[in-house]
Amino acid sequence: MTPELSAILPWLCTVAAIVLLVIQGIVQGRRIRALRTSLKERCDALGREVHATTSGSLGVGQRLVQCERQLHELKTVIEEMRQNDPLRVSYDEAARLVDLGADIDDLMNTCGISRPEAELVSALRKRQVA
Repeated sequence: MTPELSAILPWLCTVAAIVLLVIQGIVQGRRIRALRTSLKERCDALGREVHATTSGSLGVGQRLVQCERQLHELKTVIEEMRQNDPLRVSYDEAARLVDLGADIDDLMNTCGISRPEAELVSALRKRQVA
C-alpha cells in the first residue's frame, strides 16, 4: 500500500460510513412517513366505524324506547278494555252464580248469555271447584 492511500483510507471509510448512515436515515425516514400515513388512515377508518356503530346503537336504543312506550300504552288499553268488557262481567257473574248453585237456565236468563256459553261456564267452574 502506498503511504498516500493509507493516509486517505481511514477518511474514505469514514466518508463511506457517513454516506451509508445518511442513506439509511433517508430510507428509515421514508418508512416512518409511510407507516405514519398508514396508521393515520387506519385510525381514520376506525374512527368512522366507531361513529357509524355509535350512531346505529343510538338509533336502535331510541327505537327500543319507542317500542317500550308503545307496548306500555297497548297494555294500558288492553287492561282498560278488559275492565270495561260487558261480556266479562257477565261471565264473572255467571261463574259466581254457578258457585251459588244456579243451573244453566238461570245463567241464561240472569246473565244474558247463550246456552252453550252457560254450559261452558258451568262446566269450567265445576271443574275448577273439583
